[in-house]
Amino acid sequence: MTLAPYACDPSLSRGRRYPEIPAPTRSEYQRDRDRIVHSTAFRRLVYKTQVFLNHEGDLFRTRLTHSLEVAQLGRSMARSLQLNEDLVEAIALAHDLGHTPFGHAGQDALNACMAEHGGFEHNLQSLRVVDKLEERYPAYDGLNLSFEAREGILKHCSRRHAEELEAAEPGGVARRFLDRSQPSLEAQLCNLADAIAYNAHDIDDGVRSGLITLAQLKELDLFERYRLQALQEHPDLAQPQRARRLLYEAIRRMLSEQVYDLIATTQVLLAQARPRSADAARQAGPLVRFSDAMHAQGVQLKQFLFAQLYRHPQVMHTTGCAQQIVRELFAAYMTQPSAMPADYAAQADGPRAVADYIAGMTDRFAAREHERLTGQRLL
Repeated sequence: MTLAPYACDPSLSRGRRYPEIPAPTRSEYQRDRDRIVHSTAFRRLVYKTQVFLNHEGDLFRTRLTHSLEVAQLGRSMARSLQLNEDLVEAIALAHDLGHTPFGHAGQDALNACMAEHGGFEHNLQSLRVVDKLEERYPAYDGLNLSFEAREGILKHCSRRHAEELEAAEPGGVARRFLDRSQPSLEAQLCNLADAIAYNAHDIDDGVRSGLITLAQLKELDLFERYRLQALQEHPDLAQPQRARRLLYEAIRRMLSEQVYDLIATTQVLLAQARPRSADAARQAGPLVRFSDAMHAQGVQLKQFLFAQLYRHPQVMHTTGCAQQIVRELFAAYMTQPSAMPADYAAQADGPRAVADYIAGMTDRFAAREHERLTGQRLL
């Protein structure tokens, strides 16, 4: 496939922190993807949850299935926009490597525990995983990914942390948070592919769980339009026993329309800005976008999911238990570092080592460790 001039060209990569001889059969971004897929942190994603905890059902999304869905959506859109598919895939597969067990509940709890020690940001942790915590190579820590992959992984970053990263790596992946430039178009695309994926699958998982209903979803312009379209073309989907097919068809149409809207809107913005290189695109402001109308409908969908699913009493109950597990694990390891593996216990920065260890846990391992250390079974 021919890349557009504004796409990231692996032959023009800003390189790796530790120089390496190019691979004979793979581009730099293909190597990034392969290193991510073979990493320990990637395998752990299969037992880290999105909204519903691992023990609540076998068919709910996990961080791994979510990452695969983001990669699929991202590659599809990248091809239409002539962006680098391999880089998009690498960023998508790595973007959640730093997530804690128990989804955002675990992240919030760990951030509170680390409030006096620099806080905890899962995007920053994802970068920390690929830069430091993975131990696979004899000459360096981390996976030694390309600049462009690392730039995309660091989706958000507070100014304080950006200044710390900039001091350690002048002109590096945190610079854009200080000079207000944008990441590559591939990174921008992954950010929105992430939103498309989790909105669609949270609707699916929410209905599957019984916590939200098709009747409630009629409130959403973005969903209801495609539900009605599906019923008009397939009237038999109105039968109660075919409700699952109706849900899938409406979600499929909704997802496709978001993809087509993003591609069309981005193509217009690219034609107007006419960036002649990946760096020129970084300076041109956000170019990968939804239309204003689609963005507004996406905001309505997020607000609905927040109120009806993420703050549902059943979800809040398990959220509370999950946060208690993280808080009590943190307290236990701070009091007794020897309860952690020796390589974590020996680190000079005790709180950060504890955060690294907890963030790397799967849901079920965290629950088992908590029970071992406290004698309580909360989940």
